[in-house]
Order: sequence, then structure tokens, then C-alpha cells
Amino acid sequence: MNTINNYDFKDKKVLVRVDFNVPLNANFEITDDTRIRATIPTIQKLREEGAAVILMSHLGRPKNGPEDKFSLKHVVADLSEKLGTEVQFADDCIGKQAGEKAAALKSGEVLLLENLRFYKEETAGDVAFAKKLSGLADVYVNDAFGTAHRAHASTAVIARFFPNAKMFGYVMGNELKSINKVLKEGKKPFTAILGGAKVSGKIEIINNLLDKVDNLIIGGGMMFTFIKAKGGKIGSSLVEDDLIETARKAMNKAEELGVNLYIPQDAVIADKFANDANQKCRPSNEIPDGWMGLDIGVEASETFRKVIESSSTILWNGPMGVFEMDNFAEGTIDVAQAIARATAKGAFSLVGGGDSVAAVNKYHLQDKVSYVSTGGGAMLEYIEGKTLPGVAAIEE
Repeated sequence: MNTINNYDFKDKKVLVRVDFNVPLNANFEITDDTRIRATIPTIQKLREEGAAVILMSHLGRPKNGPEDKFSLKHVVADLSEKLGTEVQFADDCIGKQAGEKAAALKSGEVLLLENLRFYKEETAGDVAFAKKLSGLADVYVNDAFGTAHRAHASTAVIARFFPNAKMFGYVMGNELKSINKVLKEGKKPFTAILGGAKVSGKIEIINNLLDKVDNLIIGGGMMFTFIKAKGGKIGSSLVEDDLIETARKAMNKAEELGVNLYIPQDAVIADKFANDANQKCRPSNEIPDGWMGLDIGVEASETFRKVIESSSTILWNGPMGVFEMDNFAEGTIDVAQAIARATAKGAFSLVGGGDSVAAVNKYHLQDKVSYVSTGGGAMLEYIEGKTLPGVAAIEE
């Protein structure tokens, strides 16, 4: 793999595509700095080796050009503190000021460019725009795994202007290594845990994982599409009726391949979608009308715990219930803790996807799992077996 470990950066200007697409509150304070923290080792390595580091990223989805709430100036103070140096800022990613600041940047210094998505050319994968960005530096490093599945100007197109000086940063390298470790070298028994609201976002993953895993655990809102497919009564729980046949096919395929498919046998149900709703635990295929399942039940948690704790490789994507509400968080907490215990016993665990990462952070288990993926969508597409443009652009 072509990473920053095998290149001489002395006196080079290095343009690094990072993923600083972090959530900000109403006061423009960062509420989750996972993605920024992840890139620090790459930036520090480049600085130590004598590079002048120019960072570019997107933030949010600005519609029509510059908007203050999407300005990357809001991350400068936090980044400066993490790097222990004053990060310079250019109020545009191309143009006169960006060019002058990049040209004047000295070895060990860091410059952050303004939001790439203030230009429609970024998401359009515009070649002329990519060429302008490429003119700022001698070397291109892609360390933005979170956008690796997009063929944007700064994530894929730009690489062609650095035919002999393009490589992965540590985030990209570690992400690919970790996912490959799970998919290609995973020790048996291999357990995948899929949760979240919808089957629609996960069906390709289910199909691609079935010939790799020993156990597939289904939780979250998506479980009710499977339960209904088996003829169960699900009350007013979330369901995707147009995917019932798809769920049925997946269950049949699992049986054919000898995969243990675990669907929660019980659920915590509520009479409304609210933390203070009346709640009880019921068999998940006997939910009365007017009630909805918002978490997996006690028996399901216990079953899942046993499977997880006897696994050697674990992939987790998606919560077991509406964990944002404390009264429906138990199932997600149980699964997260079981993964942590399995990891302590030597299993390799990969957690990815926004909500799973949020859960791991919320319960302070990020150091208790093997790897936390910073790129939800990119990780899922990679697991689906798709080629990621940001990866291919470096490798070709």
C-alpha cells in the first residue's frame, strides 16, 4: 500500500485531503472531534519530516457558495490546539490568497483552506477545479476515508495531477487495513451485527456478508421487516413493506449457506415514540396494535451477548434500538459491552457507521474495540464490494 511511510517530504509542499466534516452546535463549537483527532498522526508525521502542510476539506452541504455556518474557520482553534502550532487559514480554497499563503508556507507550518464545497465544481468532479487545487503543492495525500466513496475533485480527480507523488495518509491506510482484516483475513467465528432503522441501506451489505460470516445478528428498526417476513405481528413498528420479499430471500440464502441468522426473539415496546412512553417487553412477533418496538428485549440481548463473546472477528454497524432515548438504549449498550469484552479476550472488532460510532463514544468504549471507522458510507460501500474512487485514484 502506497502510504506516507515511504516518501521523503523534506521541503515539499504537501496537499492533504482530510475529513473535517464535524458536527457543530449553535455556537459553532465542535460536538464530536473524532474525525479531527484521527488525522493528527498524519499531519504530525508530515511536519516532523519537513513538509509544509496544506489541508483541504469539506464541511456540511452548503447549497449556494460560501455560508458562515459551513466555514472551516470554526475548526482552526481546535486544530491549532491539537497540533500544538498556530494553524493558518485561507478564506478560499483556490484563488490569490490561497496561492500566496501556500507559496509562503514554511517547513513544519500548517495551512487550512476554506470549505471545498463552496464550489459546485468540487462535487461535480471538475477537472479544471482539481487542477487549480493541485497547483498549490508538490505531493498529494488522501486521508479522507469518509469521502473515499465519492468521485469528487479533491478526493479522486486531483490524483491524476500527481502521477508519482500521490499516497494514503494513516487514516486511509488504517481504515483499508482494518476492513480488509475483517473481510479477507477474519478469524472464525466471524459475527456481523447490523442495526439501524432501515433494511434498504443494508441489503447489499447483507448479501455481500452472507458468504463470509458465521453469524449475522439483526437488530434496530430493520428487524421488523424480517419479523413481518416470517409472519409475525409487529404492531406499529417501523417496517419497509416493499423489502419483505428481499428480507425473505436473505433468510433463505443464510439457511442455504449455513449462516446462523439471529433476529431478536423479544423487544422493548412502547405506546408512543418518546422516552416517557409506557413500555413493556414482549415477544417481537406478538406486538399489539398501537405499540411499537423501540429496542431489543432482554432475551435477545442475552442471546446476542453469547454469540458475540464467542466470536473471533466482529463487525458492528448500526444500533439495536433508539439509543438516543435512555429508556431504549439498553440493547445497544449490551451489544457494545459484549463487543468490548470479546475484544479484551482477543477478538478483532471493527465498529463503523455514524450511530454505532456515536454509541461507542457515548459509552466510552472507543478504546475497548479494535478499530472505529471514521467513514460510515465509505466503509459500507467497501464492505458491499464496491470500488471506492478515492482508493482507486491512489492505487492506479
